[in-house]
Amino acid sequence: MMKTLPRIVAGVAAIALLGDASLAFAQAKPAAPAPKAAAPAAKPAAAPAAPAAARMTLTGTTPGVCILSRDAILGASTVGRYVQTRLGQLQNQANAELTGEQSSIQTAAKDLEAKKATLAPAAYQQQGAALQQRAEALQEKAQLRDRELQATEQKAYSRVLLEATPLVETEAKSKNCSVLLDAQAVMAVNDSMNLTQGVITALNGKFTQFDFDRERLDNQPAAQQR
Repeated sequence: MMKTLPRIVAGVAAIALLGDASLAFAQAKPAAPAPKAAAPAAKPAAAPAAPAAARMTLTGTTPGVCILSRDAILGASTVGRYVQTRLGQLQNQANAELTGEQSSIQTAAKDLEAKKATLAPAAYQQQGAALQQRAEALQEKAQLRDRELQATEQKAYSRVLLEATPLVETEAKSKNCSVLLDAQAVMAVNDSMNLTQGVITALNGKFTQFDFDRERLDNQPAAQQR
């Protein structure tokens, strides 16, 4: 199973850079966590390294029993690597959007604090509350972008596996497979019964990339976005 993209928003740090201006209106509502730039998307999880005792060469075969690694197909195929690169680009775009808005809020908060001495308390509170609303809206957007990126990853890798399915069937027929096991579920197997490399080679010859963009969940109810 693939790991989801790293969260755009992490930790519980408040928007501290809003400065002292945040203290005036944080009494009513706690500050929302600041959007945090995410690391590049992680590659699909690889199988844990096998213990030394399991690294053996098996010569015997069980008729009809074959294995396949979907993680290897996603991680080693040309199209799988393309998807990984494209997901990283989409995540960087989302991060740039969020950090740009965060910087704008921080600048506005500093400007407000600089004018504090000349503003009436009511005006100061009003402008501070508006900043708080902007910060909360930004937090909601960051969470939305996170869900969108996860949905994008799932859809893109599902497309790769869908394209690989008939190739798996062809490879399995060529080796007279009657049982196909997940490679991560077995300790060792005769490589002649491993379909993975054959499927990767066939997939590389079938297609190497496809167009996709970030999924848009803006118009979906929150319950459907989770």
